[in-house]
Amino acid sequence: MSTIRRFRAMDLLHFNNVNLDRYTETYDSQFYLSYMSNWPDLFTVAESPAQKLMGYSMGKVEGTDELWHGHVTALTVAPECRRLGLARGLMRGLEDASEKIHDCYFVDLFVRPSNTVAIQMYEHLGYILYRRVIDYYQGDGVMPTEYAHDMRKALPRDKHKKSIVPVKHAVNVEDTFF
Repeated sequence: MSTIRRFRAMDLLHFNNVNLDRYTETYDSQFYLSYMSNWPDLFTVAESPAQKLMGYSMGKVEGTDELWHGHVTALTVAPECRRLGLARGLMRGLEDASEKIHDCYFVDLFVRPSNTVAIQMYEHLGYILYRRVIDYYQGDGVMPTEYAHDMRKALPRDKHKKSIVPVKHAVNVEDTFF
């Protein structure tokens, strides 16, 4: 059993167990706090009955016109809490907020091609590979330099599913800014 709630500033002191994963990007405190203040409905945590953080999703909205969308900046679950459906629940919350609060056309995210477990989960949730982004992830001695898979899921506002027509050629990082 877990509870999904909004991220609070004090959570920064208690999420090391969640962030200790080679696929999870760790940011400075100011970055997390800016998401908490700018997009509080898109920054949620899964918490155990003992009030231990089990995972979190962090997102934002960006773009204009038909490119107005929710973006998943981070989704991670503590290793001991995986395979319980927490990531799916956190994603559905972010998708619901993107649709019902922000009236977005789609939700997108970037994922390493080597993170096959995450890719399978996203595909199961209805995400498609929209495009590949050249050298999005820079090697750091632990993880290699990799392309990113830019995955998208259309929301009901995109009635004709224009946002998920795949781009056949790889793009550069600077081509991904909205």
